Amino acid sequence: MEKALEMGKTSATGSFQLLIGVATSTIIMAVGIVILTRLMSPAEYGLYGVALIPSLMMNLFRDWGVNSAMTKYVANCRASEKDADTRNIIVAGLIFEVATGLILSFLCLFLASFIGSTIFHRPESVPFISIVSITIFAGSLLTAAQSSFIGFERMGLNSFTVVCQSVVKTIAGPILVLLGYGVFGAVLGYTLSFLAAGIIGLATLYIVLFRPLKKMGTGKLEISRTLKIMLKYGVPLSISSILGGLLGQFYAFMMASFASDVMIGNYSATVNFSVLLTFFTIPIGTVLFPVFAKLDPQKEHQLLKTVFTSSVKYTTILLVPATMAMMALSGPMIFTLFGERYVYAPFFLTLYVIGNLFAVLGSLSLGSFLSGVGETKTLMKQSILTLAIGLPLGFLLIPTFGIIGLIVASLLAGLPSMFWGLHWAWKHYRVKADFKSSTKIFAASAVAAIATYASLNFVNLAEWIRLVMGITIFLAIYIFTAPTIGALTQTDINNLRTMFSGLGTLSRLINIPLTIAERIAKSAFGSRQ
Repeated sequence: MEKALEMGKTSATGSFQLLIGVATSTIIMAVGIVILTRLMSPAEYGLYGVALIPSLMMNLFRDWGVNSAMTKYVANCRASEKDADTRNIIVAGLIFEVATGLILSFLCLFLASFIGSTIFHRPESVPFISIVSITIFAGSLLTAAQSSFIGFERMGLNSFTVVCQSVVKTIAGPILVLLGYGVFGAVLGYTLSFLAAGIIGLATLYIVLFRPLKKMGTGKLEISRTLKIMLKYGVPLSISSILGGLLGQFYAFMMASFASDVMIGNYSATVNFSVLLTFFTIPIGTVLFPVFAKLDPQKEHQLLKTVFTSSVKYTTILLVPATMAMMALSGPMIFTLFGERYVYAPFFLTLYVIGNLFAVLGSLSLGSFLSGVGETKTLMKQSILTLAIGLPLGFLLIPTFGIIGLIVASLLAGLPSMFWGLHWAWKHYRVKADFKSSTKIFAASAVAAIATYASLNFVNLAEWIRLVMGITIFLAIYIFTAPTIGALTQTDINNLRTMFSGLGTLSRLINIPLTIAERIAKSAFGSRQ
């Protein structure tokens, strides 16, 4: 248990560092998007969006899972103190990423005229597509660096590169547009952000992580053998990613064909707002990957089970109440940020975030677990199952129900593969969530959400005031209810304190609600905990 707690402490620190990076970069880029949309006409902004499509599509076929393989094997080698193998992995992964990035960048550049003129029927987009093709190569440098950072569990370095990219994008694009370069300026700013982040990431990787490895040993690099191992692991993951990308593109096409501009606008507002929950999901999922990768399922089976169960529980304690709060406060949240014109967005948001509630079963931990223990073929099978169900659901629901059909199809498509994956993990590794604990956390969150929603119905004030009141009511009820019904025990509070103890000043802030919960738990259960 001591090792599990230490891993939890490392994960909590890494999650916070990633959270800061994700939150900061998202806010910075949101500012950049607002500025660009105000400086450019709708037609110009639309052309800018069109110019990005070919490179984004080709990026799906760039790394073939080598980025995930780098993270897994770097974490694994660090746990085994195999510095020579770590060097092999970084060099092999970087060579592969650079090679595929260059090939696809030249391919995108070569096809720019055909795509812009023949497929998009926008010949004016050709030079912009050509410029953006550089981002495929630059992105390969950035991906290789970030995968290594995560494998080393240096989440601060990962966040540093993410923030650098968002800063360059937010500054360069608007300035170039202001100087009169229009769409060209926006596209160039977008491209420069990738180049800057890629170069900074590569330089940081070499100076901070790779150069010390070189000094520790001069073993011969085995690029070919290492790449074979990485591709064997990564290709199924890549297929999973490609299939997921194809389903997303299919839904986008169906939405454009059957939904009105007003409904699409409301849906876009929903998607933009739901990004707030990625402040929890991205850091947690990213940090859990190297944690599971460091464990040996054969020799450390009991520890593997403990870490999985704990990851589900402590993920649930954070994500489920945040999701329930967003559902209860969807109206005040949307209207405060986007205005009351987006009348459909609150309902769309409530439906859209339901999928996060399945974290109580282990949905968020499952992908990191399967990737970490090397079961990438199982992930590929999950993606195939999701695609097989998602396509007919899209054909059936989106033409009839529009955006609601899209959201429901997206939710239902992933459920069978999730349940199958959880069953498979239990059958082969005997890992599962603590369902009794998950039920109590869900109940405490639901009580807080229902009480908050009901309370706000009696308040007729400005939306931002209702939002502040709602957040206060929700937190107060959740902090009281969770320990009262045993969703948060004294043991959990002690573990959370240990896990968050490496966060400096923030750990003291987190300790405030934990202390309140601790007093409530002692009052409710006395010495039984």
